[in-house]
Amino acid sequence: MSASPANGDFTEDELEAARVLFAREVSFMMGAVNIAGLPPADLPEVAFAGRSNVGKSTLINAVAGRLHLARASNSPGRTREVNFFVADGKLRLVDLPGYGFARASRGDVKKFQNLGRDYLRGRPNLKRAYLLIDSRHGLKDVDKEALDAFDLAAVSYQIVLTKADKLKASEVEAVTARTLAAIAKRPAAFPRVLATSAEKGGGIPELRAEIVAACAF
Repeated sequence: MSASPANGDFTEDELEAARVLFAREVSFMMGAVNIAGLPPADLPEVAFAGRSNVGKSTLINAVAGRLHLARASNSPGRTREVNFFVADGKLRLVDLPGYGFARASRGDVKKFQNLGRDYLRGRPNLKRAYLLIDSRHGLKDVDKEALDAFDLAAVSYQIVLTKADKLKASEVEAVTARTLAAIAKRPAAFPRVLATSAEKGGGIPELRAEIVAACAF
């Protein structure tokens, strides 16, 4: 396993093709509060998961090149739905309920976290999940529960480090290496970790290219 260098695994043409796809229309489609309410499995999907304060909405907005596509909440754990966004009519970005710090009753927390797990287990058109980890903190025990859920669902998932601009380059390299070591023996983990900064744009072109490759366009 190795970290993903700036352009190491993608050609300029691949990066540009991914940029163009997301430069086209990206729009909110719907939110689902239960499995019965999911849209038809007729387009490839990639899903984003992570702790409630990891910057998930901000990263989705950066990938889509939109400021307010996915709405970030000032109250961590507020998202109770699986939200779907459509890119160029070709693929869907799926925002799963965050975990940790949820300001809800335990019963409600379990309900919407189970919704995310049910989505992972029962979505045949899901091409990859992206588990977002705050680069400043690395993998926590609550994240390892998410890793177990991905492995159990046999869903290909990739670790995306967020807020990498808050660290020195050497620190980003170190947390990337630790993360790779932690997932080395996990059966469903994709063997590359991406360090990103939604604020500065670092790693976003590569993440777009990863999404396009996962969807096999």
